[in-house]
Amino acid sequence: MTDLHRDAPAVREFWTGLGLPGLFDVHVHFLPPNIQRAVWAVFDAAGPKIGRAWPIRYRTSHEERLATLEELGVRRFSTLPYAHKPGVATYLNNWSAEFAAARPQVLRSATFYPEPDAAAYVAAEVAGGAAVFKIHLQVGEFHLDDPLLDGVWGVLEDAGTPVVVHAGSGPVGNDFTGPASMERLLRRFPRLAIIVAHLGAPECEAFLALAERYDRVHLDTTMVFTDFFGVDYPADLLPRLRDLQPKVLLGSDFPTIPYPYVEQLTGLAALDLGDDWMRDVCWHNGVRLFDAPAG
Repeated sequence: MTDLHRDAPAVREFWTGLGLPGLFDVHVHFLPPNIQRAVWAVFDAAGPKIGRAWPIRYRTSHEERLATLEELGVRRFSTLPYAHKPGVATYLNNWSAEFAAARPQVLRSATFYPEPDAAAYVAAEVAGGAAVFKIHLQVGEFHLDDPLLDGVWGVLEDAGTPVVVHAGSGPVGNDFTGPASMERLLRRFPRLAIIVAHLGAPECEAFLALAERYDRVHLDTTMVFTDFFGVDYPADLLPRLRDLQPKVLLGSDFPTIPYPYVEQLTGLAALDLGDDWMRDVCWHNGVRLFDAPAG
């Protein structure tokens, strides 16, 4: 039995112990092979946007990773492409749509970038069935209220399609990360469905406050409460995080994590926020947000 196969029993024991049919993970990545190799090379180099050694545990082929997720019991998951420069979003979106088409467990995922045709191709993705979008402010180096995105936000607000946004300054911040541009954006488009990746770490309180203030702002747990991530979530925020039970979603960053998948789950369980909170985070909230089959 390989190390990756040894990961599965603990994960399955976790969700079966909660009486769940599996896990709903809103923060998973599958990318075209050439883009995936480039992304992993950035992590391997531990460059300025990574900031530390980052060994990738689940560095296997697409089919092997799909089999791993099935073995773990991750029943529903995104693929979250993210554009890092102009001109690549359509390529990523076309690949992602094809990848999802034959795989009912996959949330069809898409991305966008500040460029003149962004509103048009986002509208086409929404019409074609995209379930979730992903953008990454640290990598793409843009603000959420870039004028080239005004039309995009209007389309997404009207459609109600969620957007996973990496806006927090972890692992390494720059001039584009932090809560400021999201605060400005939500003042103009308050009905946007946003999923704040990584609980917004390390600016956890500011992003939590946005989830409290705006009806459709959610938080995902990706990598927070694991030893590796290096962010101590403030203990005084935990009662507020508990109160946001319907708006917290399980995320993992699979496959680009340096530890067994179960560590995300045990880190959440150690918060001692209750089994009902864990059931919602690990399954029911994803089902509700994405209107997915419940079993």
